[in-house]
Amino acid sequence: MTAPFRFPRFFVTSPAPCPYLPDRQERKVFTELTGPHANELNDALGRIGFRRSQGVAYRPSCTGCTACVSVRVVTDEFVPNATQRKLLKRLGDIEVTACRTWATDEQFQLLRRYLGTRHPGGGMAGMDEDDYADMVEHSPVNSVIVEYREPGVDGVPGALIGACLTDRQADGLSMVYSFFAADDARWPGFGNFIIMDHILRARDAGLPYVYLGYWVKGSPRMEYKTRYRPLEVLGPAGWRRLEDADLVPAPARVAVLV
Repeated sequence: MTAPFRFPRFFVTSPAPCPYLPDRQERKVFTELTGPHANELNDALGRIGFRRSQGVAYRPSCTGCTACVSVRVVTDEFVPNATQRKLLKRLGDIEVTACRTWATDEQFQLLRRYLGTRHPGGGMAGMDEDDYADMVEHSPVNSVIVEYREPGVDGVPGALIGACLTDRQADGLSMVYSFFAADDARWPGFGNFIIMDHILRARDAGLPYVYLGYWVKGSPRMEYKTRYRPLEVLGPAGWRRLEDADLVPAPARVAVLV
């Protein structure tokens, strides 16, 4: 019996400073997504905690640290809380379109605004137009750019205020990267709106999950992902439901003198 694709070759990056937790080093294991079976490989790796970046699937492989945990929302059981319902109602007239993966200058300018506001010193801060086009257009899998616009007037599309590069996997939607007008006070909570829109879209399409990437316990930047429940986390025994007890910080270690 012949396998549908060859077993991939995996590589490991050199250690680098962790962007989420101080005084730690990060390391990734990765493989290329190429050939006619890239979709199937991406699906299989996504179910065991890998994420996609352009033509590469990767996951953390850090020495002595397992803080990065893959998480996914169970779409058919998701019920927005009161705050989330208010946000959905307030932004109910936003126009949403799933577009082919073609980079536009309007998207790039919005990305630059977003990075300058939220991640001015981050690893993507130096991206130029070609880098952005590579990120969007060089997808070896089934991907779309979901655009979020202000309501149009007289048939003229409104201004672009959000976008998300999204992979459609066999069992759900994987949010690869989202950005929005974080510097515009008219749209507070827009990142949360994009996540909920993906949850509702996946549910309507009969897809059981929305993959949110990695949750890092102890990193304030990652706390928002735990607001979407039920949330499943990937551990050594497979996927399980996130419990409230998982959110409690571990007790500090105390040195004992003997």
